[in-house]
Formats: sequence, C-alpha cells, structure tokens
Amino acid sequence: MSYMELARIKADNLISARHARILAIESSCDETAAAIVEDGRTVLSNVIASQVETHALYGGVVPEIASRQHIEACDAVVQRALDDANVRLSDLDAIAVTYGPGLVGALLVGVSCAKALAYGANLPLIPVNHIEGHICANYIAHADLEPPFICLVASGGHSHVVEVTDYGEYRLRGNTLDDAAGEAFDKAARVLSIPYPGGPLLDKLAWEGNPNALALPKPRLEGRYDFSFSGLKTALINRVHQLHQAGQDVPAADIAASFRKAVVDQLVSKALLAAREHGAKALAVAGGVAANSLLRQELTEGAQKLRIPCYMPPLSLCTDNAAMIGSAAFWQLLRGELAALDLNAEPGLELPV
Repeated sequence: MSYMELARIKADNLISARHARILAIESSCDETAAAIVEDGRTVLSNVIASQVETHALYGGVVPEIASRQHIEACDAVVQRALDDANVRLSDLDAIAVTYGPGLVGALLVGVSCAKALAYGANLPLIPVNHIEGHICANYIAHADLEPPFICLVASGGHSHVVEVTDYGEYRLRGNTLDDAAGEAFDKAARVLSIPYPGGPLLDKLAWEGNPNALALPKPRLEGRYDFSFSGLKTALINRVHQLHQAGQDVPAADIAASFRKAVVDQLVSKALLAAREHGAKALAVAGGVAANSLLRQELTEGAQKLRIPCYMPPLSLCTDNAAMIGSAAFWQLLRGELAALDLNAEPGLELPV
C-alpha cells in the first residue's frame, strides 16, 4: 500500500473521530518553529527559535542566512516540541507545515523536514497557508470564537480585511494596494534610525510623541476596504530629508507617533466599516502588526461602539509561530485536505477565497 493510501485511511479515521494531535512546523521567514496542537485549539507545546539577533546585524532579514539557520535549527526545535509535550512521534496523528507564502528557501526547509517526518512515520501531511494560520491563532486564544466573523490580517507582508464565513472558508473584502502595514512600519523605523526589528520599537517610541505633529496624506481608494501605505511612507521620508537638509533635529518620537496613528487609522476604519456593513457578529485581528498597542486599543474601542466582541491573540501568537499552523491544519484535516510527498513551497501563495 502506498504512502498516500495509508495517509488517506488514517485521515478518514481522524475525520470520523474529529480528533487529531498534530505536529506543526513553521519556517516561512526568520523563526524556526514547531508545536504540538490537539483538535485545533489546545496547544501542548510551542517552540520558537528566533533569528532576530542575527539579522539585526544587517538591518533586516537576509533570506540565504535565514534558510541556513532553519536547516541548523529544525531538528532540535521539533525534538524540543515533542519533549515539551511529553509525546513521541508515534503518538502523533498528522504532520502539518507552512508551504507559503514566505521566503522560498526558508519554506523549503520546513517543507522538506515535514515530508521526511510524514513519510518516516506514515502520517498524513497537511499543507497550511501562513496567512490562514494567523487567522486561526484566534481559535487557540479564544475557545468561544466561531465563524462567521470579520478578521483584519496585518503583518509584514500582508494587509487584508477577510470575512471568515466558516472554518477554512474566506472572502477577501479588502487588500493593500502597495506596502503591507508591517512593511510600512519597518521602512519608517529605518528612516528614523530605529534598529531592527523596527516595528515594535517604533510602537514603543510613538507613545512618547505627539500623534498630531506631522500631517500625513489620506489615500483616496476606490475599494471600500482597501489600504494604501506607500504615500504615508513617502511623506515621512520627505519630511525627514527636509529636516536633515535644513540642519534641524528630527523629532523621532513625534514622527513615529504621527505615522503610527495614520497607519492604525486606516486599518481600524476599514475593519470596522467591513464589520458594520456586513453585519459581523464579531471582529478579530491577526498577524504581527496585531501586536501594535495602539491598534489593539482602537480596535477594542471601535468594536465596543458596534456592540460586538473583539478577539485578538496574545502577543506570543501574533508573530510567526507553529501553534497557529497546527490550528489551521486541524480544520483542513476535517475537510480531507492532504498533501502528497511532492509538496513544494509556494512563496507567492494567496489566501484561499
């Protein structure tokens, strides 16, 4: 009997039982992560090996270095996840892995590791979309959260307004037309000489400044729920250059506060507009930018005005991690979505809608 035939039989049994203990692997950027997740909501272990200190030397992620460090870390991270959960490979029901979007070399390391484990242990292999994983982080953090709801996805590479109609079923309502929110924060931080990782440090600095100190443009967009951040970034760069040319000090805290306010205003207004116009019963936020303190505050206040609950993951589940991949994998497993051993990385993968 072939690997896929065995995997399908095991998957069918898991679907009937609606129970699975899944080892998930995440390596889409600069964190090597592994987690053991039961039934999409219970995390038995969640291990992350960060490369922040390495890439800080270069002011950003260097893809080739990230890939090499994933190779060095993957086995140890997987073993630590098993040890922390007090389980063996033979105790698992399936293997899950992020196969896109992300850095192609980094993704290939995780995909190769997952395929080897799945084949060696005769376990079903579940391919997970990284963006979907971020959304599913909320299922881990909030046992009462169920579709349908509106979710704002904001990260270094993506900014979406997503209507979650069911587990694993999505309608893309809004999208960024240029930079993602996290990318915009990182670029602004670099202009202000804030060290890598710039986004979280800019958020901290912004609390010391005046958010109305710098007037920034408001984009006019045809899409009611779309975003644009390139104009904000250009206006900030021009203002900093003007100050340098005039020999004046750059009020970094004021500029950071003004830029943060402009980005957050866009994210919050579009998410709340979608929630209101689509009659959402709940609002959620996901992705690395979901850790932004002003965004969390304003989304919570906005949802209260709409009289709907606002769900957000703890900070530990906002950034890249494998627990969210294990959660997403469970719902895919229940739909019978498995991968064969020819699974490849897809760096430009989009959210399935």
